[in-house]
Amino acid sequence: MKFSKLRQLIPVSSIGLLVAALLTACSLTSVDLVYVASSTGIQAYAADSRSGALRTTTPPVTSGVSSPVAMAVTSDDSNLYLANLGTSSSGGTIVHYAIGLTGELTLKDTLTLSDNPVSLAVNTAGTYLYVASCSSSATAPTLLCSTSGKLTEYALSSGTMGSAATQMPLDLTGAFASDILVPTGVAVLANNGSNILGNAVYVTAYDQSAYNPGCTPTPACTPSTANPGWVFGYNIGSAGALAASTNSPYQAGVKPSAIAADPTDRFVYVTDFASNELIGYTILDGSTLNFMTSGPFKTGNEPSAVTLDPRGMFIYVTNSLDSTVSAYEITQATGNPTGAVNVTGSPFNSTDTTPVAVVVDPALGRFVYTANEQGNSVSGFRLNATSGSLSPTQSTPYPTGSKPTALVAVPHGNHATQLVTP
Repeated sequence: MKFSKLRQLIPVSSIGLLVAALLTACSLTSVDLVYVASSTGIQAYAADSRSGALRTTTPPVTSGVSSPVAMAVTSDDSNLYLANLGTSSSGGTIVHYAIGLTGELTLKDTLTLSDNPVSLAVNTAGTYLYVASCSSSATAPTLLCSTSGKLTEYALSSGTMGSAATQMPLDLTGAFASDILVPTGVAVLANNGSNILGNAVYVTAYDQSAYNPGCTPTPACTPSTANPGWVFGYNIGSAGALAASTNSPYQAGVKPSAIAADPTDRFVYVTDFASNELIGYTILDGSTLNFMTSGPFKTGNEPSAVTLDPRGMFIYVTNSLDSTVSAYEITQATGNPTGAVNVTGSPFNSTDTTPVAVVVDPALGRFVYTANEQGNSVSGFRLNATSGSLSPTQSTPYPTGSKPTALVAVPHGNHATQLVTP
């Protein structure tokens, strides 16, 4: 009798365990959606609020994706913009997708450009899209520009892209006026309202005529003695009018590769790919840049991307040659970054191969993700809110499509972004 009852209990127990497992799986809460652009499309991932682990959601979006190099989202998390580099013969495109309530992407409109976009950013009000581009004489393996780069400002109306409102050439003056500058990054200050203070956009570029190792000097690589790296700054006035900041452009090492501004509009940070450094600037009078006196600051080898956490407390830099990400704590009074050392004693955190983009989750500010171009993956890290140090998330890295080059993140559901309270 006892044996018979025991046999009856076995399937019941098994069912109970299965139900418990399903309930546990269903209890996972997605705090962010992470979008990763690769040569095979844009893949959406849900980030678990407890572990930071990523899982795929909807199938990849392939429409409009050809040669992705950068992405940006509006501050209301309802629009995503993708820059396709294109080819030297056909130019590139900017593609606009609407972000649905569950994170699905819907293709809305496309801008076809005569030149090749390399970076883009959206202002906080969602009224302008800023695109850095140049006419290319070659796009692989290294971008070469046949003419100097430019910054183009496109008007946005409920996310829809309009015509170019303003265009600014990225040129030097005097003896170096004919040098060709290659744009690499764009950043818009976070608190860009109707006034000039805190209302500026910055573009990083390097002088192709002064820095281009191994390039045959005709015509784009004609040698120049100019400073190689620059940051161009512009005040944003009424109706989107752009005016050069005082003393712009500003020197930026040898080959600036990426740029980010802190959420309180006090500091700007630029990675120097050639010198393995992070260059810091303080923002004066709303847009003018001034070098941080104790910089530049050491990074790993070939830093490729930079971002700040939503509170403006920490900086994260991907080092593409080392396959690492570096963490820094920001000294709030000066903006100076100090290396955040992990429990292992190392300031570097291993990613998969060749990280080229980095983002901090906006909902909680607790997780960091890198897109690893040669690893075909995303690496995840848990952010220590006190020290800024990183530790790997569960099951990292996460597979992506081929050669991921850009990523962005938006809060999922009713999660709000982190308040700026450094």
